[in-house]
Amino acid sequence: MNITIGLALLVVCATVYALIKRYETRLVLLTAGLVMTLIAMDPMAAFKQFDKSMTNGSLIIAICSALGFAGVISLTGCDRHLVRLLTKPLGKLGIFLLPACILVGFVVATAIPSMAGMSAAVGPTLIPLLVRAGFRPAMAAAAVASCVMAGYFNPGVSHNPFIAKLAGMEVMEFVGGYANVTFMVCGCLVVLMTGVCVAYGDFKKGGFEDAAQTEEEHQDEKVNVLCALAPLVPVALLLGFSFYIPSVKISVATAMLIGMMYAMLVTRADPQKTISKFFDGMGKGYGSILGIIIAAGVFASGLRATGVIDLFVNYLTHANEVAKIGGSVGPYVFGVLTGSGDAAAFAFNEAVTPHAAEFGMKIDGLGYLAMIAAGLGRMSSPLAGGLILLSGIAGVSPIEVVKRTAPAAIITLGILYFLV
Repeated sequence: MNITIGLALLVVCATVYALIKRYETRLVLLTAGLVMTLIAMDPMAAFKQFDKSMTNGSLIIAICSALGFAGVISLTGCDRHLVRLLTKPLGKLGIFLLPACILVGFVVATAIPSMAGMSAAVGPTLIPLLVRAGFRPAMAAAAVASCVMAGYFNPGVSHNPFIAKLAGMEVMEFVGGYANVTFMVCGCLVVLMTGVCVAYGDFKKGGFEDAAQTEEEHQDEKVNVLCALAPLVPVALLLGFSFYIPSVKISVATAMLIGMMYAMLVTRADPQKTISKFFDGMGKGYGSILGIIIAAGVFASGLRATGVIDLFVNYLTHANEVAKIGGSVGPYVFGVLTGSGDAAAFAFNEAVTPHAAEFGMKIDGLGYLAMIAAGLGRMSSPLAGGLILLSGIAGVSPIEVVKRTAPAAIITLGILYFLV
């Protein structure tokens, strides 16, 4: 290990400490990334990454439109109607409302496997529902974040055809061959997230103070079914087109805009105030949520510039005797550090997985292990774009959400090791 990597690791430790102490997340990540690029004598890497992250089209579309729609739903009061409608029949579920909502999220994630897209689609609906039903906001956000793992059932996820090609298999053969394992991973997460909720005391009948006061203010409000359906319109559109009209590609932004128009129509809201709220929400989404994603990109550029990521990948490439451990722990840690399950899985599968037979493993088995481990790492990372989005909707720090997702992800990772 050279001095550059040593100093970079010290910066990483300082970054983790600062995030735990709840210093301004964007300041911490930007500073750490810039310091590491200075250590590597390549400061322009940080600025280039800043520019690149600012124009990440897919994230901007999903996050900004979702936050705009969430603002409109709040302005029109449609969220209250939905929550009151659902909490009447589901109120008796108590803490079991949490696994019920996770199962709903699993269905959506199967159609929308992107964490950012899935979070944008269901976050504005499920998080308020869970909070008003008596769950802490951080737990509500964590529950939705755990739903993304069901996305690996979708054969269109880029990792599935990539690994299938490496293994010389058909995509559906690969997906179907590991469907039972994916199902067990999802089942573990449902049970473990419920257990984490109990351990943290994140559910209280009647709700916590803030949520209880909010609900009390509107307890005499009658439920309007048409208004209650408004928060579900984008989800229904995205799922409906994905499952029944796959030839028509509908974006998250399109679904959110249609949802906004529906909410405005059924509530007869002032169009000027509604559209103003939508764009205010979009601006807030860019500043508060994409701001953190941009800063996270700069931090990751620092890791790359100092060689930390290359060192990590090279070690796994040459440590054949611990390939299975490396295939689980390695991509998981990489996913946590970068906030990207894709980067972690592709880096490992490109470098190590083709050599699986040399150390007694199958290519498809090692590739699948790395793919799921990386996804669990993303679910445990405060730098993941989807998790940051959910934190913004819930109004909590990403660290608070990770405190709840990470224990479940780590235990699931340990179980996964013995399933593959």
